[in-house]
Amino acid sequence: MNATHTMKSSFSAPRRCRTIFISDVHLGTRTSQADSLLDFLKHHDADTIYLVGDIIDFWKVRRGPHWPQAHNDVIQKLLRRVRRGNRLVFIPGNHDESLRSFIGMHFGGIEVLRNTIHRTADGKDYLVTHGDEFDVVIRSAKWLAFLGDRGYEFALWLNNPLNWVRKHLGLGYWSLSAYLKYSVKSAVNFIGAFEDAVSAEAKRSGAYGVICGHIHHASDRRIDDIHYLNCGDWVESCTALLEHEDGRFEIVRWRQTVPVKALAAPDLVEQMHREGAGA
Repeated sequence: MNATHTMKSSFSAPRRCRTIFISDVHLGTRTSQADSLLDFLKHHDADTIYLVGDIIDFWKVRRGPHWPQAHNDVIQKLLRRVRRGNRLVFIPGNHDESLRSFIGMHFGGIEVLRNTIHRTADGKDYLVTHGDEFDVVIRSAKWLAFLGDRGYEFALWLNNPLNWVRKHLGLGYWSLSAYLKYSVKSAVNFIGAFEDAVSAEAKRSGAYGVICGHIHHASDRRIDDIHYLNCGDWVESCTALLEHEDGRFEIVRWRQTVPVKALAAPDLVEQMHREGAGA
């Protein structure tokens, strides 16, 4: 159940697993790490691939897309997997919610679902959902969600000039956006509240666990008696969730750009969540 942090390797044969879960790629934005995702897909293959929401960022596309060749290549590679016989399940998120009007339909072998139950190789049922419906900001004040999205986008943009300066000072990579996400108490409390709400929904559905995305925070942990798994994102951490042939799960970090403090975020979340509960 523990997350495994895996660097890119030079082997040529794809690593086979039973299922791959990917979320929050945000194609159409400058911050999408499409090249890293392409490299990950080159080195990994599975019978079933779940796209767990926010694959294309229509919020950004409406404001003016950034769509280099690598973004086309991601879509083409996924479509080639479908033509080759892989099962591809797409669960739209809030950034690609316009595609929710196609829920229940099949397009060239791609299944579009609102959410679903995934049964693992060892017979456990997991609720698979993007998770935005459990985000209190999305539910109650969508305008505030748009504002927060612009702020997060600005923090991501600031990472580039900050790290240009750090490089010339002989310092390593540091992510301002990750630091803010994992250090500001209100943000940490939000992550904790989201995880609790999604896990409660899995419990209500009678599932053993839940697999989601949305908050760009990869995780593999127990919340009460629910196995909570989050795919992470392909904006900062470049993480995917794998199910092996025996039903074991593994979080793969394909590009180590998140600073050490951010990689320790699960402990930080637990600590600050406890502090918030005692406040």
